[in-house]
Amino acid sequence: MIPPANAAKAWLVHEGRVLLLRRRPNDVHQPSAWDIPGGRLSLGESPHEGLVREMREEIGITATIDLPLEIHHFTRQDGQVITMMVFLCHPQSSDIILSEEHTEYRWVPVRGDDPAFPDWMHSIVRRYRQWMGTGAV
Repeated sequence: MIPPANAAKAWLVHEGRVLLLRRRPNDVHQPSAWDIPGGRLSLGESPHEGLVREMREEIGITATIDLPLEIHHFTRQDGQVITMMVFLCHPQSSDIILSEEHTEYRWVPVRGDDPAFPDWMHSIVRRYRQWMGTGAV
């Protein structure tokens, strides 16, 4: 049995668009699916520290971590139970350098109607739009 883990993800917004990353095709969890930057935390690592590390490793940038948007609780395809915190972030640079964990990226308008947004992201889109005062999707 795989022990439960905590994760931190970045809802990284730049000029009204959010950064989506495509997972590699041989990924254990949701291969080739669109995702956002971030990942599992190391034992004893704070969500802030882990998110800074994950963004540096996955996309080669630093960002301002502004506020928590949402918490998700789910079970990965490999059976690991995850509690994932999603934080609103703003990049200090938009020059993305992908790691080998992902095959492509794109900046998507935060409207919620883009087919790249997986189902689990729609609640984040709604929460972000409400927080920004642009209403629900």
